[in-house]
Amino acid sequence: MLKVSKATDIGLVRRLNEDSILCTPQDVFVVADGMGGHVAGEIASHIFTGTVNKRLSAGEMVLNQDGLRKLVADGNEAILDSIKKYPERDGMGTTATMLHIEGKTAFWAHVGDSRLYLLRQGDIKQITNDHTYVAELVANGSISTAQAEEHPKRNMLVRAVGVDDTVEVDTGQIEIETGDIFLLCSDGLTNMVTLPAIQAVLETDGCDDKALSLMDVAKAGGGLDNISAIVVEYYEK
Repeated sequence: MLKVSKATDIGLVRRLNEDSILCTPQDVFVVADGMGGHVAGEIASHIFTGTVNKRLSAGEMVLNQDGLRKLVADGNEAILDSIKKYPERDGMGTTATMLHIEGKTAFWAHVGDSRLYLLRQGDIKQITNDHTYVAELVANGSISTAQAEEHPKRNMLVRAVGVDDTVEVDTGQIEIETGDIFLLCSDGLTNMVTLPAIQAVLETDGCDDKALSLMDVAKAGGGLDNISAIVVEYYEK
């Protein structure tokens, strides 16, 4: 059994929400954080989630790692088609973090710097890797994690949906345990709220809308960006 809460918020500074989220009857969950300046980022993220929803509604998809990878490719193509039709949108794109729950297996796909976390038995772990310039510097040992948090290019993406003809997609799968909690979120949450504070919200008993609570914590921390979160809690019947 799944308990799902979702929320997206413009934050306290931005004039437009460029995030888009999606929760479908097929238990597919998506967070997309658009980029590309005024209006275009919002368009890119909504094209992506709209394309995913359309493909799923048409049915006949096997929603394993390959299936999610195909959905990302379809979204990539849809954004590029929009740019061809409206050249003023050139440069727009979006992150894409996706989760699908089927039985006791979670499949995921990811491009960009939105994130997927798993909280299991008191331990929270980031499942996805950030596709950013700074994350690459950390990976090759050029800078520390602490230096990355203050780096002026910490938000520069090296991989996004809708930028190139083909998109490299990270995928994986996880065998689920009862009590597992998944969090999909945009960087408007993770840049404003520490991981221990996020975990504290996810572990709060009696909280009916953990995604909305995360919005409140992010805005209390400054709300400098759009904020989106989907919380998926798994319990055996």
